[in-house]
Amino acid sequence: MPQLPKRLLSIDVFRSVTMLLMIFVNDFGFDKGVPRWLEHAGRMEDALDFSDIIFPAFLFIVGLSIPYAIAKRVERGVRQNNVLFYIITRSFALLLMGFFHVNLENYDRVGAFIPKPYWQILITVAFFLVWLDYPSKMEKAKKQLLQGLGILILVVMAFFYRGLKQGNPIWMRPQWWGILGLIGWAYLLCAVIFLYVKNNIKAIAGALIFFLFFNIAFHAHWLDFLKPARTYIWIVGDGSMPALTMAGILISVLYKKFADENKLQKMWRVFCAMSVLLLAAGFILRPFLGGISKIRATPSWVMICTGINIFSFMIFIYLIDIRQKQNWFSVIRPAGTSTLTAYLLPYIYYAILNIFYPALVLPLVFREGIAGIIKSFLYALVIVIVTGIVEKRKIRLRI
Repeated sequence: MPQLPKRLLSIDVFRSVTMLLMIFVNDFGFDKGVPRWLEHAGRMEDALDFSDIIFPAFLFIVGLSIPYAIAKRVERGVRQNNVLFYIITRSFALLLMGFFHVNLENYDRVGAFIPKPYWQILITVAFFLVWLDYPSKMEKAKKQLLQGLGILILVVMAFFYRGLKQGNPIWMRPQWWGILGLIGWAYLLCAVIFLYVKNNIKAIAGALIFFLFFNIAFHAHWLDFLKPARTYIWIVGDGSMPALTMAGILISVLYKKFADENKLQKMWRVFCAMSVLLLAAGFILRPFLGGISKIRATPSWVMICTGINIFSFMIFIYLIDIRQKQNWFSVIRPAGTSTLTAYLLPYIYYAILNIFYPALVLPLVFREGIAGIIKSFLYALVIVIVTGIVEKRKIRLRI
């Protein structure tokens, strides 16, 4: 029986593939005639389309990474309170970026002082200035100056923001937090839980079950009596987001346990059983709790996607950690090592595209049907390659 590795090399590859696919499906807005099954299902549809499984995979991967990230800091002698501070500051960064991004949706394209594309570029540049992985040899004063400049840009951009909602001018406000904000909330809840329960499998499984049942209770309307408190205190995503992340933590801890005990066959059996159980539960609950819906974060969507993620991760464990085939994915490696950079670069690209519209927009023949799908995939690949180029020049975000 082959020895299982002590480090989850498969996480980086799983993250790389997921990030590539996220960039790929996010580009469909410029395409015509994309097959319906590739896009997001509608809000009231009972369906699971390809795009609906990408975001939950990312949340699952966040969970996979948490035990190793925290263990690494503990091994370096970082105190628990300092690790907690790291978790909080990291979460705050994601929440802040998500807050700015979600307010792009209501941006007043006509009445705003700064045109939307320029505002979008400036906040993205500010994110890099504040959270860049600065060289350790850089002078402290220079680093603080650049970070201060980034903070100043964000403050100025917030000051000049002007949005519209139902024809009325509005300022920046929390809404659904955006992709990064949802990741930030899920990470905060799950990382804090893991920090205190550590590798206690029963406690981690208990937290996962709690979030799953919270999600079920919400959609079954058992928690309607708590509506007055929802404005002030609530588990983001009605338990769905932290459930996906906590599932990743549980799988990560179990994987390490099996690696330490060199029990490969048992691992396959346990992971397969968990995947099948969650898939079955998702389909059984489907008729009773709103069907399968990413937008409404229904229990069936959470459970089915978790089952898919466990099975997918098993494939990456076999390919990367056991067969050592990470070279197969070397081209897209930067999407797994500089993931936030890869996620933010399209915000600059699309802003530039809007500034020079329609000169930079490809003819419809390249954006329609199969050609459009190929174009979007090549676009995602280019973004990842550019991420690798700037990564080599030490330009990457570190949160």
